[in-house]
Amino acid sequence: MNQHPASIPPEGRHCYAVRVYYEDTDAGGIVYHATYLRYAERARTEALRDLAIPHAELVQRCNLMFVVRRIEVDYLRAARLDDSLVVETEVLVAGAASATLRQTVRGATGACAVLTVKLACVRLQMGSADVGPGGNKPGRLPPRWRTVLQAMRDARPVETATGAVGYGAGIGGSGGSIASS
Repeated sequence: MNQHPASIPPEGRHCYAVRVYYEDTDAGGIVYHATYLRYAERARTEALRDLAIPHAELVQRCNLMFVVRRIEVDYLRAARLDDSLVVETEVLVAGAASATLRQTVRGATGACAVLTVKLACVRLQMGSADVGPGGNKPGRLPPRWRTVLQAMRDARPVETATGAVGYGAGIGGSGGSIASS
């Protein structure tokens, strides 16, 4: 069992720094669109690790894993070779079998891309009987993991309809589980 306590980041945002390398860019020195997905994946992995819920432990102890069910990307401005970027990860919804995150890739001039990522918790395939028509069977997040994700969500500042800023569940409130598609 992981003995490290969860560390909820300030204001519910985990920050992960990346540098743009030549391999991340196209011929013009602009970050290739798919590179933002890699940056986001690394940032999600590090956020979960820092929250004391690393992927490896989820697999080993619970026979569960997170998979990306849906991802939306808004590309706002180009990042370029040698830029220093930060990927901010926030929990929007922490459900029983899924989580929805917002990941913002920021450079010196502001947001470059905003990703909304829905993660599904699934059981690892043990045999053909465990697999449904859509692939692996849904799994439920262990209570400790769900509690940590909810705490991160609840630490996030939320702007109200009047423009005031408070803290709380924000978008999605208590979350929910995955509906079949």
